[in-house]
Amino acid sequence: MNFESYVKVLSISKILSANDTGETGGHQAGILIPKTGEILPFFPQLGIETKNPRAKLRFIDSSEEEWDFMFIYYNNKFYNGTRNEYRLTGMTAFIREYNLKAGDKIILSRESDGRKLIKHERSQTNDSESVLKLGSSWKVVKI
Repeated sequence: MNFESYVKVLSISKILSANDTGETGGHQAGILIPKTGEILPFFPQLGIETKNPRAKLRFIDSSEEEWDFMFIYYNNKFYNGTRNEYRLTGMTAFIREYNLKAGDKIILSRESDGRKLIKHERSQTNDSESVLKLGSSWKVVKI
């Protein structure tokens, strides 16, 4: 991953799962970010030089409210652990504020001035039990 690919990805979206929204009652450390494909270049690059490096990302929603999330590389596999994954954490308050459910979509974008925006869209179906996602539900949004 290089700087050029990071700059090119301006907007991504994810259809939330019941696990993402807390509807399963389980605990997870943030929303999983795929390590491959076009999604990871949206985020700042984090190396393996330190254990579990992170970057604070501030997003602005449609009400101009600011939300701070942490982009974390859980890399303890390189430090005698088992994890090797990227996560976006600290989203619980945002999810609760907008009462997001499985099947709803979040859209993260970066403006030309560097501001980061977060939006959400309601699912076309109100039955979150019928939402089954196999594979990654992250997408690059073509602008």
